[in-house]
Amino acid sequence: MELRRSRQSLWNGLAIFGVGVFPLLYLTPPATGRWVLVGLWLLLAGAFVAYQFRPFRFGIGADGLDLRVAGLARLVPWAEIEAVILDQPLPPGGRKRKAPSLLLLPAVASTIDRPLTGRSPVGGRPALVLLSLDRVQQPVDEVAAALTRFGGSRFRDVRPQPPGSSADLPDLDVLSWLADLTSRVQKALESGQASQRLAVKAEVDAALARLPEVPAGSDQPRLDELLKSMSEALGAEDEGTKPA
Repeated sequence: MELRRSRQSLWNGLAIFGVGVFPLLYLTPPATGRWVLVGLWLLLAGAFVAYQFRPFRFGIGADGLDLRVAGLARLVPWAEIEAVILDQPLPPGGRKRKAPSLLLLPAVASTIDRPLTGRSPVGGRPALVLLSLDRVQQPVDEVAAALTRFGGSRFRDVRPQPPGSSADLPDLDVLSWLADLTSRVQKALESGQASQRLAVKAEVDAALARLPEVPAGSDQPRLDELLKSMSEALGAEDEGTKPA
């Protein structure tokens, strides 16, 4: 899947520059200074257009992510990626919610040398900010579907969901999903590898974060307690620790 850059910000910017040039033409004295201001305004407009047309590439495929964003200009194989995270944090104080963004957690053997200026919402690890999805034409859910298809368990959608949302769990068949997750948790615990345990723990924590709140005194099954116990077992400092 090849993402296409949205041109909405380009048209908005050109409209602002177009409207802004009229005061310079009609509200400034007819002297050399006016044309200097107009020239500077048009120079800024040209720089803005050049920025909007800078090289861009974001391909999602079986071999990995083919990128020309965030300082990368190459194919990043899935083996170099521990996780691609789709995040959209809730803003404080009722402010307008930002667009969803994609973060990349490099794998241990990754050769990615870009500054990790972002922060993973799962585990708080440094991450590479790849892309804000308001910059592309494809809908967010379409991008998420492609990352799920090609990235598998490396892709994590941690956007907060409204309480009671049908998207609270990653699979409509909760029992099937839970059985699969339990199996992978057990394998991670038995592997003795910290990286494998932390990768599965991040998935468990993401699912836990998306669960709706269960009212006090409810007789609903407490899935959150099961996920918390999984997360605690996976996060134990002693890799040889096994759940009782």
